[in-house]
Amino acid sequence: MTADTVQIEVQQTTNSRLQEVDFNNLVFGRNISDHMFIAEYKSGQWQDLRIVPYGDLSLSPATAALHYGQAIFEGMKAYKNDAGEVLLFRAIDNWKRLNKSAERLCMPQIPEEIFMNGLTELLRLDAGWVPSQPGCSLYIRPYMFATDPYIGVKPSDSYYFIIFTSPVGTYYAKPPRVKVETHFIRAAEGGVGATKCAGNYAGSLYPAKLAQQEGYDQLIWTDARDHDYIEESGTMNIMFMLDDKLLTPHVSETTLDGITRKSIVAIAEHWGIPVEERRISVKEIVDALKAGKLEAAFGAGTAVVISPFATIAYEGVDYPLPEIKEDSFVNKVKNYLTDLRTGKEEDIFGWMLKVE
Repeated sequence: MTADTVQIEVQQTTNSRLQEVDFNNLVFGRNISDHMFIAEYKSGQWQDLRIVPYGDLSLSPATAALHYGQAIFEGMKAYKNDAGEVLLFRAIDNWKRLNKSAERLCMPQIPEEIFMNGLTELLRLDAGWVPSQPGCSLYIRPYMFATDPYIGVKPSDSYYFIIFTSPVGTYYAKPPRVKVETHFIRAAEGGVGATKCAGNYAGSLYPAKLAQQEGYDQLIWTDARDHDYIEESGTMNIMFMLDDKLLTPHVSETTLDGITRKSIVAIAEHWGIPVEERRISVKEIVDALKAGKLEAAFGAGTAVVISPFATIAYEGVDYPLPEIKEDSFVNKVKNYLTDLRTGKEEDIFGWMLKVE
């Protein structure tokens, strides 16, 4: 079967699991759709492009990614409009960011036609898995990992690129309580903080677990040198509303260039809301919390979209945040993004792609 400019072999499942899914009670990441797209990098080129029933992989125990961490991924979503058509949000940005991560980890670039045609062909086949329930979407996980069966320390010569999907509901059931981390670090200058590589997330699990034992849902990561400046929160970018301005840490080699984040910035600027992308000190935010001036703090990312915080903790003190008002920027931009992604709002930014 041909998908535009690339040849993709399609093997359709004979045993769909779609009827087993309760779309009214989706748990994030638990239900996996029927098919997956696979491309293999061998002999200096991508080949063997195929869509097959979702299932286990057969790998050597010496597979390089399992030993040296050459593994990257993306997170993106598809939605349905009222006509039942499947819509993708800013997919080209995910492709570009995946290749940025690949370059940093000495991995091959994915051509646009392989990424986009593999993705859209997969979504055509599994269109029935895209939820239409309010607040739900199809989470898409493209990822690449090294497959050389060799345990010498060097960049692999072979790779798998795979895309699979999962119907999901909301990530957090209620506004999370977060704690400013002042010991552990997520990323340091010169490291891989700007990439979506597997090791970044592995390293965050232990400090997050300690915070959860203290009653918090996630962390606010600070700079590696002095812990004086705010960088991200958990697996999200972080934003603040202060003095009627939107504040967010500037993108650097220690922070991820979040697609939801830059969408919110673009919308705010379009609405005439002042935006400051800069270094934000912990002291500035804590002082605003103490004075009752911080209007909102929230995480932004593909999985959560926008997640307002209930509490920010710093040095043993919990600072509650006010409830988000109906007419607040946070609520308005969340609703705007939802309506844009589901075809209810005109796409003035050119971010949406209809899967024909």
